[in-house]
Amino acid sequence: MAKPADTRTAGRKPAAKSTRSAAETEKIRAALAARRDELRAEYDQTLSEITELQRDRLTDSAGDDQADTGTKTFEREQEISLANSILERITQVERALERLDEGGYGWCERCGNPIPVERLAAFPSATLCVTCKQLAERR
Repeated sequence: MAKPADTRTAGRKPAAKSTRSAAETEKIRAALAARRDELRAEYDQTLSEITELQRDRLTDSAGDDQADTGTKTFEREQEISLANSILERITQVERALERLDEGGYGWCERCGNPIPVERLAAFPSATLCVTCKQLAERR
């Protein structure tokens, strides 16, 4: 009689609790929450700058030549792009916090292998191991 396949390891990641203590998890959670708060403050500052650029454009645009108008438009678009980038990073950190709560933080979403601690230290909201990230970037 054939042995049934071991379903505990087939395509599944091991329980995160077996490799991370509660204190380590709380340290990670605190670091992620602090990063999220920093990004939110940066986002709010960027929105204030966008609002000020809009206000300046409305009040100081009389007599502007095409170059002045172009410069102001470029600055506004740069600020909007920056704000969108910050918002994306906030989303990544919030997703990392959710994964931490669910026990999936620190494990590659694609292959299920652990993400190296060095990668998580450099990029705490990483969801892919280095190998899978390199494969994704090649596409």
